[in-house]
Amino acid sequence: MQQNILNQVLNDIDQFNLNDPNKEIDELGTEHAKEFLYGKRMSNCLHDFMLAPPAELQIAARAQHIGRWLSLRSDYPEGRAGYLKWRSGLGKKHAELCAEIMRKHNLDETLIDATASLLRKEKLKRNPLTQALEDVICLVFLKYYFVEFANKHAQDKVISIVQKTWAKMSEQGQQAALALDLSDEALSLVKQALA
Repeated sequence: MQQNILNQVLNDIDQFNLNDPNKEIDELGTEHAKEFLYGKRMSNCLHDFMLAPPAELQIAARAQHIGRWLSLRSDYPEGRAGYLKWRSGLGKKHAELCAEIMRKHNLDETLIDATASLLRKEKLKRNPLTQALEDVICLVFLKYYFVEFANKHAQDKVISIVQKTWAKMSEQGQQAALALDLSDEALSLVKQALA
């Protein structure tokens, strides 16, 4: 895929995510649309994690939360079953929205299908690209969202989430996570979870 077309696709994903009414402040104190910022963080972490990632992985990373504000967790039943249904629906919705953007740029259906498969997390642990996307998702969580999450939840829940996150990651992802510049508080919780 030509770099200029890839850049146009990524830009269209960004433009879509700029419609997110939810706001978030970045590390420098600048306010952004929440999912726009998340997409940028995903792309940055992907490029730190993998040298020259293929186009479908770059697109999937940027579109990981495309339009997430359109499907609220509160629209689904409480509990694990409701949560899993919500997450599955999100993956399908992200894949559909991303496919629309890719088709607008006349991209090959094989590439569109491969990207959609990544967004739906198909063949995790068997497809190296799906695994790489999952690793980057986990790295972004640990780097940017973990401390806030930890401050909102009981320590036993936080440790459980870290253990589940760790289990989803490849060995390469785990090594990258250990190399993150985490706060002392975050690092302590990660070490407790891995003990």
